[in-house]
Amino acid sequence: MKLNIVLTDCSTVSAGDLDLSILERFGTVTYYAETAPNETAERIKDADIVIINKTVIGKAELDAAKHLKLVALFATGYNNVDTAYARQKGVSVCNAGSYSTSSVAQQVFGYILNHATRISEYDRDVKDGEWVRSRLFCFFSRPTYELEGKTLGILGYGAIGSRVAEIAKAFRMRVIACTRSKKEAAGVKFVDFDTLLSQSDYITVHCPLTEATQRLFDRQVFSKMKKGAYFINTARGGVIDEGALAEALSLGHLAGAAIDVLTSEPMPADCVLLNAPNITITPHIAWAPLETRKRLLSIVASNIENFINGCPTNVVN
Repeated sequence: MKLNIVLTDCSTVSAGDLDLSILERFGTVTYYAETAPNETAERIKDADIVIINKTVIGKAELDAAKHLKLVALFATGYNNVDTAYARQKGVSVCNAGSYSTSSVAQQVFGYILNHATRISEYDRDVKDGEWVRSRLFCFFSRPTYELEGKTLGILGYGAIGSRVAEIAKAFRMRVIACTRSKKEAAGVKFVDFDTLLSQSDYITVHCPLTEATQRLFDRQVFSKMKKGAYFINTARGGVIDEGALAEALSLGHLAGAAIDVLTSEPMPADCVLLNAPNITITPHIAWAPLETRKRLLSIVASNIENFINGCPTNVVN
């Protein structure tokens, strides 16, 4: 008998550019572009396997799904699934780790280079006629900076954090890192959190969202950062207190910030960061290059195949 598979939010992984039919070799797949919270329980009630990205699978949804054996995630993070209750119900939860290492590290340096070179701002100036009106051959009204010799602080030194460090070393930056477990890496100095804050010219966040990291970057933490530092978050929006970040930018304590994630997504109209000065905001797209999503799909398919064959991989519960 073919397995009954439900994909609850396929529009979050494909805009029609990713062939999801690879999943149909495992059973009959029902595709939903998106699923509202009040629709989830009904849609998965007969599923053997549920594939999700951001759909919440909690106690009520797990109780409704009497035949459920596996929740397969199109994501590394799994805080939208009640993994403990799933374990009680005999349901495995498998995530997709390390699929976005290259793309997220690339995004981090896109932010850093944009800040250091002001390329996008100078492009706008030129197109607004500033260079045409200049009396000099070189119109440099905005400060730019070399990365060589600057200190990059990395919070969390997993696959993405270590890849960011590799790129930073290519730019001859000094790299320091703070991580929960003791690690060693050539060309990287591991420090405590306060040292990371006080010494870094750039701080980039690559830690998971847990009880310990929830709103970790609050007013007190931002105040400990080096004046004129630049803050980057491509991890989870909940790691920062958005009001505290807006305040640090408004006061000029931070030179700027770049974020790809928010506490609430999509961005609310009244988000405090929307009109904060010197901030670059992208709509949770660091993970989204087509090559990255193809890799993600391959990992999810492999997780399902391995589970069916009795040798589950990437089980998080």
